[in-house]
Amino acid sequence: MGIAWDDVVLIEHSGKPGDPTVITVNCPDKAGLGCDLCRIVLEFGLYVTRADFATDGKWCYIVLWVVPRPSSLKVDWESLKNRLMFTCPSCMISFYLNQQSTASAPPPVYLLTVFCLDRKGLLHDVTKILCELELTIQRVKVMTTPDDKVLDLFFITDGMDLLHMKQRRDETCEHLSDVLGEYCISCELQLSGPECEVQQGFTSLPQEVAEELFSCELSKEAVPMSAASDTAKLKKATVTVDNLLSPVHTLLQIQCVDQKGLIYDILRTSKDCDIRIAFGRIQSTAKGYRTIDLFIQTTDGNKILDEETQKSLCSRLKEEMLHPLRVTVASRGPDTELLVANPVELSGKGRPRVFYDVTSALKKLGICIFSVSSHMLKLPSTHVFASMALTDRRFYRLKLQDIQQKRGNGKFTGSVWKKAQNTR
Repeated sequence: MGIAWDDVVLIEHSGKPGDPTVITVNCPDKAGLGCDLCRIVLEFGLYVTRADFATDGKWCYIVLWVVPRPSSLKVDWESLKNRLMFTCPSCMISFYLNQQSTASAPPPVYLLTVFCLDRKGLLHDVTKILCELELTIQRVKVMTTPDDKVLDLFFITDGMDLLHMKQRRDETCEHLSDVLGEYCISCELQLSGPECEVQQGFTSLPQEVAEELFSCELSKEAVPMSAASDTAKLKKATVTVDNLLSPVHTLLQIQCVDQKGLIYDILRTSKDCDIRIAFGRIQSTAKGYRTIDLFIQTTDGNKILDEETQKSLCSRLKEEMLHPLRVTVASRGPDTELLVANPVELSGKGRPRVFYDVTSALKKLGICIFSVSSHMLKLPSTHVFASMALTDRRFYRLKLQDIQQKRGNGKFTGSVWKKAQNTR
């Protein structure tokens, strides 16, 4: 097609420390490509400072300006380039002869079993290693024994798609053992069995807790005073629709406070709502706020003229900007539990690094984790959840140790909510 495969993704580093690295993607278009690319960028711990998108429906041109967060983060740029290239559609002529989308098979799930001596921050340290190795946690089960040992079960997929090789599995276990040192008792990695099947419900979640966690307007306890100012800023988000400026596109204008994963959340919502972004410009942050202009169409190339569709899209975008991550604390007898939920794409892929961010927040707060379970959750079909277009959520239940604060203590809830939102 007149473009070398190596030129599909170009990464240009700035000569000045702290300046953004420019990622340019020039390839055939496909539905949701911008979302897929931004998810990978987020998986590598990168923050998008600005972005430009352009497509004619067949070919697209995307530019992302990115910086590591934190700035000390070491990024494997070559691996990032390979992952981005793998996501891009083929440049072969046959792509134009047959543009019918074919659902790719889900990646194989592997079971990582880590048995070690317990210590504060252990779970986050293991999670951090998995992120560095480009391994994605699909489900997790953590149990602490009476003799202060921990059994961690991670159901993972490989972003590099190399876990089928014994060398990759052995290197993963060796790396974990080396980093954990004397605390590591054993580490095994193998292809998982039927036990990894996703659970489509979570019957033990009390109705009142579900309503508090997922209701559109979080209660004062769910969004406490320490996070109230941040929530007030988030509620100032504006989403407007303009069908007069362009004869063939609908202009979607968004002004909102900046936060981690914001661009991914907007593109994910557009993808799941079957909205195609023909042109887009996401400007740099100004005083903590973003200005985003998107020229959009339906998948059949028409403007969005139906008022109900417009309202639904605007409402959905505001919801995702206000509640990208839902956190609350619940009491179950003597236990204190942290409940966390994040949206899942229709493709089944969840928001990157959520478990990493939550365990990082708890480690910074000095809170020990006694046990963890995670599930795919479908919300009840009640009026409380009626406005949530996506019912599927990835749900984490963390039982905490060494903490006296209970569900009504807004200070602790707010600390976790804020740190998990802002972890880079």
